[in-house]
Amino acid sequence: MADRAYRTPRWRLAGYLLSVTALLAACSANDPTGQAAPTGQPGPTSQAAPTGQPGPTDQPAPTGQAAPTGPAAPDRPAGVTQLRVLQANLCNSGQAGCYTGRSVARTAEVIRAETPDVVTLNEACRDDLDALRPAMEQAPGTVIPAFRAARNARTGDAYRCVNGQQYGVGLLVRLPTANPEHTANPGDTADPEHTANPGDTADPGHTVHSGIYPAQDPADPEQRAWLCLDAPTVVYACTTHLAYTSFSLALAQCGHLLGVEIPQRRADAREQPTVVSGDLNLRHGGTPDVRSCVPTDYLHVHDGAVQQLMASGRVTIDSSRSVDMAGTTDHAGFLVTLTVTR
Repeated sequence: MADRAYRTPRWRLAGYLLSVTALLAACSANDPTGQAAPTGQPGPTSQAAPTGQPGPTDQPAPTGQAAPTGPAAPDRPAGVTQLRVLQANLCNSGQAGCYTGRSVARTAEVIRAETPDVVTLNEACRDDLDALRPAMEQAPGTVIPAFRAARNARTGDAYRCVNGQQYGVGLLVRLPTANPEHTANPGDTADPEHTANPGDTADPGHTVHSGIYPAQDPADPEQRAWLCLDAPTVVYACTTHLAYTSFSLALAQCGHLLGVEIPQRRADAREQPTVVSGDLNLRHGGTPDVRSCVPTDYLHVHDGAVQQLMASGRVTIDSSRSVDMAGTTDHAGFLVTLTVTR
C-alpha cells in the first residue's frame, strides 16, 4: 500500500505563523538592542570579564606592569643611604700555614654576591686588589683601590709576599660619582711604601692616608700599618691588621689609630661617616677588651672573634654576619650593613 503524504491544512499553518510572529514581537520588546543574546553568552546587561582580566569595575595594570597588590614600599628619605662593608683576611702572603692560594678567588665570589660598597683587606699582596677590582666594578660607580705595605723591620723596606709583591692592608671603595671636594695629601705619594694609587693627587674624588704604627714588637719583622681613604661626602674608610704577638701592643696600636691618626685628619668633620674595619687581633670581652680602645662616639660590632668594625657619624648598624670563605683562609668574611643619614 502506498504511503500517503500528510498535508497540514492551510488554515492551521496560518495560525502557527501568527503565533510565532507574536512571540518574536514580545521578545523584541524586552531586548533594547532588538537582538537576542547568542546562545551560551550573557546578554549585554551583564558583560562577563575575559578570563584572567578584571571586570569592568577594576582597571587593569598598564601593559608590562603588574597590578598593585598593596601599598608601594616607601622610598628611603632624601639623604639616607645604605653602606655595606666587607672585611676579609686573605692570608695570602704565602708564608703562613693558613695560605691556600684560593682566598682571592673566593673573595671575588663573595663581592659579586654581596655587592659591598667598601672592602677592607688584611694579609694581602699588592696585586690582590687588581684581581678583586673587577668584581667590585660589576655594580655601578667608580671603584678606588688603596694599599699600604707593612714595613720589614730588618730591611726598612716594604714587607713582601713570597711572590715578591708588597704585603699589607688594602681598601676597595666604590664612589657613586666623581667628587669635586678632593684635597690631596702630598705626603701619601711621597711615601716609598705607599702604593695606594699612583694618580691619587690628580684624582678629584679621594685622598689616601696611611702610616706605620710607632709602637711595634721588636721581635716581629712585620711592622704593622694602617690605611684610610677619604672620599668626601661618601665615607672615610680605614683598615688595619694589628700585632698578634702581644694583646697589649695591639691595644696600643688600636688606640693610636682611633685616638690620634683619624682625629687629626677628621678635624674638619666633613659630612661622611668614618668606618674602621679589620683584623685587630683583639676580642670583645677579651683581656684586654677591644672596647677599651673604641672611642665613646663610635658604634662597634664584631664577628665573635678578632674582626671588628667601628663607625662614627650619623650612622646606625643595621646588621652583621659572617660569610663562609669555603676553607680558603682561616677567617670568615665579615659583612656589616649600615644606614647613613646625611
